[in-house]
Amino acid sequence: MAGAPSTPSGGVRVAHQGGILEGANPSHYDSKNPIILFIIQAGIIIIFCRLLHYPLSKIRQPTVIAEIIGGILLGPSVLGRIPGFSNAIFPEESLPILSLAANLGLVLFLFLVGLEVDLRLLMKNWKISLSVGAAGMALPFGLGCAVAYGLYHDFREEAGLVPISFGTYMLFVGVAMAITAFPVLCRILTELKLLGSEVGLVVLSAGVGNDVVGWILLALCVALVNAGSGIVALYVLLTCVAYILFLVFAVRPAFLHILRKSGSIQNGPTQSMVALTILLCLSSAFFTGIIGVHPIFGAFLVGLICPHDGGFAIKLTEKIEDLVAVFFLPLYFALSGLSTNIGLLDNAITWAYVVAVIVIAFVGKFVGGTIAARLCKMVWRESFTVGVLMSCKGLVELIVLNIGLQAKILSTRTFTIFVVMALVTTFATTPLTTAFYPPWYQKKLAAWKRGEIDWDGNPLGQDTQSIDQDPVATDKHDASDVRKLLVYLRLESLPSLFTFISLLGCEKPVGSVPQVHPSKVVTNAEDDNHGTWPLITQRPLHVHGLRMLELTERLSSVMKDTEIEDVSTKDPVVNSFHSFGQLNNLATSGDVEIVPEGSYAHTLAHSASEHGTDMVLLPWSESGSLSETTSTTVEHSRQRMLENGPHTLFLASFLNEAPCHAAVFVNNNITNLARREQALSPMKSRHSLRSTHGVSSMPAAPLTHHIFFPFFGGLDDRIALRFVLRLARKPSVTATIVLMDVEQSSGGEMAEQKGAMKSIRSSSEASIQEDKSFFAAMKDSLSPELEARVVFDHVHSTRPLHDTFQRAQAEVGQAPKSSGDLIVLGRSRESGIQFKAETDGLLSTVGQTGHAGSDVSQVLGDVAHVFIATAVKASLLVVQAKKA
Repeated sequence: MAGAPSTPSGGVRVAHQGGILEGANPSHYDSKNPIILFIIQAGIIIIFCRLLHYPLSKIRQPTVIAEIIGGILLGPSVLGRIPGFSNAIFPEESLPILSLAANLGLVLFLFLVGLEVDLRLLMKNWKISLSVGAAGMALPFGLGCAVAYGLYHDFREEAGLVPISFGTYMLFVGVAMAITAFPVLCRILTELKLLGSEVGLVVLSAGVGNDVVGWILLALCVALVNAGSGIVALYVLLTCVAYILFLVFAVRPAFLHILRKSGSIQNGPTQSMVALTILLCLSSAFFTGIIGVHPIFGAFLVGLICPHDGGFAIKLTEKIEDLVAVFFLPLYFALSGLSTNIGLLDNAITWAYVVAVIVIAFVGKFVGGTIAARLCKMVWRESFTVGVLMSCKGLVELIVLNIGLQAKILSTRTFTIFVVMALVTTFATTPLTTAFYPPWYQKKLAAWKRGEIDWDGNPLGQDTQSIDQDPVATDKHDASDVRKLLVYLRLESLPSLFTFISLLGCEKPVGSVPQVHPSKVVTNAEDDNHGTWPLITQRPLHVHGLRMLELTERLSSVMKDTEIEDVSTKDPVVNSFHSFGQLNNLATSGDVEIVPEGSYAHTLAHSASEHGTDMVLLPWSESGSLSETTSTTVEHSRQRMLENGPHTLFLASFLNEAPCHAAVFVNNNITNLARREQALSPMKSRHSLRSTHGVSSMPAAPLTHHIFFPFFGGLDDRIALRFVLRLARKPSVTATIVLMDVEQSSGGEMAEQKGAMKSIRSSSEASIQEDKSFFAAMKDSLSPELEARVVFDHVHSTRPLHDTFQRAQAEVGQAPKSSGDLIVLGRSRESGIQFKAETDGLLSTVGQTGHAGSDVSQVLGDVAHVFIATAVKASLLVVQAKKA
């Protein structure tokens, strides 16, 4: 009957739709629905690689090491020996799907490698690039050809290999020995902070040329293998050359025109331009694949022709790199691991070849790079470092080996030999580089090249011994004015930093000078000054701004570091800093550094030493983190400011190794605008309360700031006092400077207060008298111009923190039209001043408990901690003097 239901025996049963609820095995491969097993495979691979990367990252090993080891562990070498593991997780019939995804990721990765290669670097340094690159390829290529003879005759008869001539085999082995892993090399240079050094410049320039030549030779080798005859191989080679010319002279100009037309170069690639670029990449890969060359070569070429102007290459990389690095590449290396079998290294001759290949790969690169660098007049240690870095193989070597395996040039045994070589040489790169070129040697070499020291480390050009032995000269040196200021630029702190730094600038010329059209300028000597501003006699302050961005594992982060000059030139924060300097008569300069967060303090200290800075100004983070984020509310900001976070640890680390004076600035509404009290009232409006429609900010008239400085004594307070007087030179600034003379109460009263309050002053009596004499000398030397704006006072106190807090409340935040007041404090490391009981008492008034566990008190001091916690109506500046 037509309408009768079908029975189980009446035909093929429909597949289960309930999945595991009907007892289906999710790890069973189904050719009609392969996604389930693919997800299992991808999940296992990614988890394995990430777990391995964590411990390896602690010893500065690149991600590729974890991916290689992870692939080997998942393959027949380790987990594959478990009965049923490979058949359950990586069955043979599922590998084509895994291979498809892995090779698609490989095409995209080689496109990113092409994007990373900046040919402008090669053109700027072509001489040293040519010499180091050629020597770094020629010697290992020649040695590789020698070892290829033995490999060819001992392992050529293994199953699964295509019949090829010794010449083709020799070419492939030579390329495998000579190639350098440019992406891994960039990452290592960045982590070791060598990109800006002469070593980094030489290695990068040589690496670019090495990379390009290596891929061309590899394409030639693959063409020779795939071609049926020599004439076909010649046709393939000529087609490749013609295609490269077509990309350079036809596709690239049209591509640039479209990018400029769409504004993608200036503003970053649009979604349509990203789609167009990916289509170009895939089309190029398709073409090079069908002519007998591997598809990755076409993707690499498209990456090379992409422009680096306006940061286009970096912005394009940011859009696609995470998916490639996190998902696709681990699949590729896992696939390599499945083809790697350490168990095949089972006899003496095989292990002899393992040792020989490792030695030849390293020695060839090391000797060739070292000799070429030495001939370029680099010192021996620099030359050794260049040789070590050029020996890095990494993931590029794995790609080359996999191409050889797929083309059936290499057997599984020889493939495993070369994988071990790639793993060992890549793993050894970082520790050997650190051994040959440690940070202390870098500093010594830089000082020697600047002519500051001789080769033995003795200072040149300055009789520092006489200065050190003369206390009077030392005191004058310490009393010198701040002429060079280094500022740590943070996006969230720019407005307050600009306002504070403007107090240090010279006064602008008053009045205007009529200008004359250039065509009507009189050339007489007496009229040479016509149309110019009056000369400024005061020497301007030079302020150098340093913005630090976090170096991450992303390829785009490394690209930014390699193109740091372009990044610094176009960075909006640095450019705003330059504009601010021009408007405030300040000599400014700025840089961007891309370093790991753990190296922020060292980078800042190194920059201060390099620029001969007198003082470093650091803003306190309102968010508590090193990332440039803004807080939502004032209450939330104050709470986060008092928490122990990464920014607090960064400040503590920098203050411990600061090579000059340092000042930490804690903003509390210091601005170039007058404070405006606003109250919310009910009103009829369709605008939300956040709306600023129709509200304008007018400059304060006049801009006034009041400074309060309690002087407790010690080297930090002395430098802080000098700096207060430096700020007071500004006509709009007034200052109150109070000497807090800490006294002990009478015996009975002290006994009563002993358990509740402890004011500890470890300074000796002689040091106290020196502080008082210094305070009196500063007061007596006050210029007539400053006497009207600066007041010195002397307070005797048995409760110094309470009295300081009450005096501060009376001094600051009183003027309704003020542009923000400032409290200056010394960090007081040397004097040993601590007010633990008083601090706990004042903090308890605002609902806070616990003094000893707070990093704020340890970094800024007890007085600053109280002022921040109690929300005093002023900004804070905590000053630390240069270490003796």
